[in-house]
Amino acid sequence: MPTDYYAQSDQAIGQDLGRRLRALRLRQDRTQEELAHRAAISIGTIKALEAGKGKLETLIAVLRELGALEALDGFIPEPALSPLQLARRRGRSRERASGRHGKAPGDHEDEGTPSW
Repeated sequence: MPTDYYAQSDQAIGQDLGRRLRALRLRQDRTQEELAHRAAISIGTIKALEAGKGKLETLIAVLRELGALEALDGFIPEPALSPLQLARRRGRSRERASGRHGKAPGDHEDEGTPSW
């Protein structure tokens, strides 16, 4: 059963990602010290990542060293465009959002009333 991330706090999601990162490191039988040295970051930074805190660039460096960069494809998949959308854009990529299509998931005018 998939995890309901929307029911979790940002902190809880960060802790879950940190736990997964730690498990990946341990599966590879790597110490925090070794990983920190190989990724050119401090051991405190590794500890922070495994606690669910840290910067995106640091996470990328650690995933690179653990040989797990392909996990980023599942993290935020590339959005697919339909052939019709591609034709309308004539090969140009979208650079801005119009803001006319509603709010992001969870952003409701009135929290008690669905936006639909």
